[in-house]
Amino acid sequence: MIIIGVDPGSVIVGYSIIKKHTGQELEVLDFGCIITDKFSTTGEGLQQIYKEINKLIKKYKPDIMSIERLFFFKNLKTVMPVSQSKGVILLAAAENKLMVYEFTPLQMKMTIAGFGRAEKKQVQKMIKKTVNIESFDLSKNNRKKDDAFDAIGLAICAAIKTY
Repeated sequence: MIIIGVDPGSVIVGYSIIKKHTGQELEVLDFGCIITDKFSTTGEGLQQIYKEINKLIKKYKPDIMSIERLFFFKNLKTVMPVSQSKGVILLAAAENKLMVYEFTPLQMKMTIAGFGRAEKKQVQKMIKKTVNIESFDLSKNNRKKDDAFDAIGLAICAAIKTY
């Protein structure tokens, strides 16, 4: 089973592709971030996110999408753009007939680190212990972002849910 994990954002969208083997072992096939041009229009940015997610779906042919559930935003200025991004991501999932699982950040942190209020560094450390990402070039800008690790965490959540 192949799972695409997605952490939606208005400028940066984290993604991961993991494969769940029959022995429950998880293998990371790819991860990183889609980074839109901050000077592009809203429509152009959404189009880029949609196209890049579709490219990933076509390339890896996932069975499931795991995406962050938007639950509460402290900054109301960001809730609409992130919701728009999530909308085009879910559109790509629907067009490709993917089953979608949604997890809040709290649920993901609880699953990965055992504590819903875990810090980003704790979550990243546990992800590195859970899946092998040593073979990836972690110096690449699109892999250094927290969003990429959040996307791996979301994919792991779906892998565990589909035990």
